[in-house]
Amino acid sequence: MDFMRIEFLLEERSAEAVMRNIVPKIINWDAIVGYHVFNGKHDLLGKLPNRLKGYKEICRFDPCKIVVLIDKDRQDCHVLKTRLERVAADAGLITKTQCGLNMQFQVLNRLAIEELEAWFFGDNQALSTAYPRVPTHLHAKAKYRNPDGIPGGTSQALERVLMQAGYYAGGMPKIEVAMKVSSLMNPDRNTSKSFQVFKAGLLALRIP
Repeated sequence: MDFMRIEFLLEERSAEAVMRNIVPKIINWDAIVGYHVFNGKHDLLGKLPNRLKGYKEICRFDPCKIVVLIDKDRQDCHVLKTRLERVAADAGLITKTQCGLNMQFQVLNRLAIEELEAWFFGDNQALSTAYPRVPTHLHAKAKYRNPDGIPGGTSQALERVLMQAGYYAGGMPKIEVAMKVSSLMNPDRNTSKSFQVFKAGLLALRIP
């Protein structure tokens, strides 16, 4: 395969900021990458069926992979993933979950558990470098050892951590924080399981 087109479908601008910084650190082959941002999770899920049907036609003539990234939030991850898989199947596209090992697929459905900010907690070094007053040992505290299991929502938890460190007294600007932290993230050291599953999925896109 001489080149690959990868289309990311994202629910918000902060996710786009992260992808633009992180994806080039993971994908080390020639690819044309596009980022498409929706007006929140509900908007993405509502428009996904028609969008994937459109990609089905494009994929007939152009090597194309579609990555759908969405926050789990407080939904049941199995229910949400099943919904994404069903939409892809209805559009006639093969997902990574549906295909076997070493087989080609067109759609990669991935969940950030429970929110994208969990990935920032997964790289404490990047977080504390971007915001030096955040403790470098934050990840050693019991509450933050499992980035995907932080209680009360990872976005709210990150906002509290930053405010307690003296940043953003008026509230956390999600896009700014996403840009600053993700620019410093190292995909190989991230302790978030959902991030590592995401990374493995991206690497699997290259299966010939």
